[in-house]
Amino acid sequence: MAPKVNRLFFNLLIVFIIAAVVRSSDPDCVYTIYVRTGSILKAGTDSNMTLTLYDAAGYGIRINNLEAWGGLMGPGYNYFERSNLDIFSGRGPCLTGAPCEMNITSDGTGAHHGWYCNYIEVTTTGAHIPCAQQTFTVEQWLATDTSPYELTAVRNYCGSDGDSSLSAHRRHVIRGTASSLLSVV
Repeated sequence: MAPKVNRLFFNLLIVFIIAAVVRSSDPDCVYTIYVRTGSILKAGTDSNMTLTLYDAAGYGIRINNLEAWGGLMGPGYNYFERSNLDIFSGRGPCLTGAPCEMNITSDGTGAHHGWYCNYIEVTTTGAHIPCAQQTFTVEQWLATDTSPYELTAVRNYCGSDGDSSLSAHRRHVIRGTASSLLSVV
């Protein structure tokens, strides 16, 4: 009787180990994003924000609506308001390296479309991937009626040569899930 129990126990142990290994090889990463809105009068907005992150190899992930994708501030909270630090978190395909370029874009909707962003801080981690953190200093209006009269801000800290953006031929497409809030570019 003892050998049967040991064999059963051994087989169950193997099944649990295999399940644990399969589960820990999840290809998704967790992205946590902190967005600081400026304290300038009328710095807040009701617009939706899209954030695109790139690694040094040109792989990217686009979050089409930060609030809907992973807003953590609770129901009824008003995101992107003056002096707020807003927190977002969600899962998505892992990049090949740490994010070093970002593009934040406002859709310009809402009663107050203009928005002043101080900074965006991104933390990423995944199974068997070291944690990475990058702060992107923005200090810019995203508005059509205030300088620089653009609804987009791009910050690139990828190269040491001062290159301000990855060239189009270096961008790569990673096929992710069919989620409308998250796409991989």
